[in-house]
Amino acid sequence: MTVTRTTWQTLRALTPAVVGGSLLAILGLVVVRACVPAATLEASNDVIGNYLQTLGGIYAVLLAFVVVIVWQQFNDARLNVETEANEIADLFRTSQGMPPTQRGRMADCLARYVDAVLAQDWPAMQVNDEAVLERVGHILDEISEVLHAFEPGSTCHQSLHAESLARFNDLSDARSMRLSSSRARIPSALRWLLYTGALILVGSTWLFAVDSFVIHAIVTGALAAGVSHVIYVIEDLDDSFGGAWQVPREPFERVRAHMRRRGSREE
Repeated sequence: MTVTRTTWQTLRALTPAVVGGSLLAILGLVVVRACVPAATLEASNDVIGNYLQTLGGIYAVLLAFVVVIVWQQFNDARLNVETEANEIADLFRTSQGMPPTQRGRMADCLARYVDAVLAQDWPAMQVNDEAVLERVGHILDEISEVLHAFEPGSTCHQSLHAESLARFNDLSDARSMRLSSSRARIPSALRWLLYTGALILVGSTWLFAVDSFVIHAIVTGALAAGVSHVIYVIEDLDDSFGGAWQVPREPFERVRAHMRRRGSREE
């Protein structure tokens, strides 16, 4: 069964990134205030303010752009999982009209495939273990062999056979799309730009001359925390099948439950 991630678990995963980013920013502020005279910073306050406003606007646009990209990737991955699970259900229902021998072999292969996807594919997609993914894919080869070896003896079975082949091809395509979405990542250059921009933006707040260190630290820490939060969300959503908010497994679990209920009724 899929473990539902609670609010507490999500916060526990998010806290180190947010708190760590905020503390590092405040530490940098302490170093700058200790090394640079306040009079030097005060002389350039107006210039730094205009510069920071422009830089913040540019970086905000970049963050929004990347968030949209990874959210679209995540939604595509979720849609691919739903599509594949639906194709399995359709193929299972269609194969129920086949003769008992072929029907039993198809049901067995599909059940093993769903179990393998949940138990092996998901962990393998998290670490890009191609060997495991290929081994699970061999179960589809077994389904293909069953379909190709089946010789329809009636018009009804011919129609079922043709429909089963179509559903199988769609299932194979859906698996390929799911695996492709698990490998999708934002470009490395864009990731470096995100982190470099965050460092420059937060570091620029150190150049202000603020009389109260507490106020300066709060502003700097809050900005760093906000940026760290968004970057954490980007990194997590970019890993659709391994992050804290990974694509749910429920579609495959529903299909497995349906096939088991159907099988128990036939026994």
